[in-house]
Amino acid sequence: MSDLFAADPPAAQPGADAPRPLADRLRPARLDEVVGQEHLTGPDGALTRLLRARSLGSLIFWGPPGTGKTTVARLLANETSLHFEQISAIFSGVPDLRKVFEAARRRRQGGQGTLLFVDEIHRFNRAQLDAFLPVMEDGTVTLVGATTENPSFELNAALLSRARVLLFRSLDDAAVAKLLARAEALTGQALPLTEEARGVLVRMADGDGRAALTLAEEIWRSARPGETLDAEVLQEIVQRRAPIYDKAQEGHYNLISALHKTVRGSDPDAALYYLCRMLDGGEDRLFIARRLVRMAVEDIGLADPQALVVATAAKDAFDFLGSPEGELALAQVTVYLACAPKSNAVYEAYKAATRLAKEAGSLPPPRTILNAPTKLMKRMGYGEGYRYDHDEPDAFSGQDYWPERLGRRQLYTPTDRGMESRYRDRLAHWEGLRRTRRGGD
Repeated sequence: MSDLFAADPPAAQPGADAPRPLADRLRPARLDEVVGQEHLTGPDGALTRLLRARSLGSLIFWGPPGTGKTTVARLLANETSLHFEQISAIFSGVPDLRKVFEAARRRRQGGQGTLLFVDEIHRFNRAQLDAFLPVMEDGTVTLVGATTENPSFELNAALLSRARVLLFRSLDDAAVAKLLARAEALTGQALPLTEEARGVLVRMADGDGRAALTLAEEIWRSARPGETLDAEVLQEIVQRRAPIYDKAQEGHYNLISALHKTVRGSDPDAALYYLCRMLDGGEDRLFIARRLVRMAVEDIGLADPQALVVATAAKDAFDFLGSPEGELALAQVTVYLACAPKSNAVYEAYKAATRLAKEAGSLPPPRTILNAPTKLMKRMGYGEGYRYDHDEPDAFSGQDYWPERLGRRQLYTPTDRGMESRYRDRLAHWEGLRRTRRGGD
């Protein structure tokens, strides 16, 4: 079904009153009529340039639903006089592919090429994807695959090396509004909506042109004669589409990344927005809670030691209250973490210590700080010369605790933010005492 639509409504055709969805009735007839993908289909767009050069090649269309991948593939076949063949990876296997390839070979012998459009191509496994390689290489088919998932993760490298990836963008509000205006012109009726409700409808479409037109049809079917729907009634009538959010795929990783970076960037408003996007999409609440705990230790650390306490308490509060009441605890800790002073000093020190531990090998600690539970170990000097810090002035002995072959290292460098500024001053004080008590070495 069409995902992108004509910039101007087509002339009325015989049978226009047949029960055809708006998305189909507004299907563009030419590439330059497509709405919302000007970076591909505009005068200087990537596809326009390919067609101008008469060299299409195999392509992967990557983008969310309702952005025009199927429609553009059909139009490319028309523009290049290729036979259009469409299959879905959901319903096809290797035997189906063999039949398609054989038909394409016969067609090629007769002088016509084939544009093979594979919807949901990421659903094929590695062996199935490998089956495309020989027919792509010898020109039996021009492959156009469509996927909503990141091709870098979902398609194998061999196929990607033989195809160009083109990104389809979600339709912006202006493009969706343009589709609705064209639908009104085609049907000869205005949408019975207030200005506010019209804006809500555009946002409900979530960048999906097909969804926008489907919602418009629902409104026309539901509104009483002479009724104008406000935003509240609109939402009651059409309900709300499920957000585009796959908890196991890229949307999941994109939004948790956005949440983490907005907390790190001390923007509580943006952090709350992405939190609620994830909650609204049905994300596992405990997954979010675990990531918030991670943010507390990675990005705040000792600049605010209470951050970890608050984050773990929020996790426990959600466990205790459940949904939806417990989600407020997640919101509270999100704001707390975003507003807290930031430091990754412990995180960086931990990484440096891990590298040092792996690189330096199994160096023994100084015998001074080792226990001597046997007489033999005492004779070997275990524990000899150890100074109990609590018995020393300022409860600080200044001993060297590092392996002799390694020498002293500084791994943790406190910042001057939050509580960590106190630790910085304290460590500087101790370092001064250490130098004094060890004779300035």
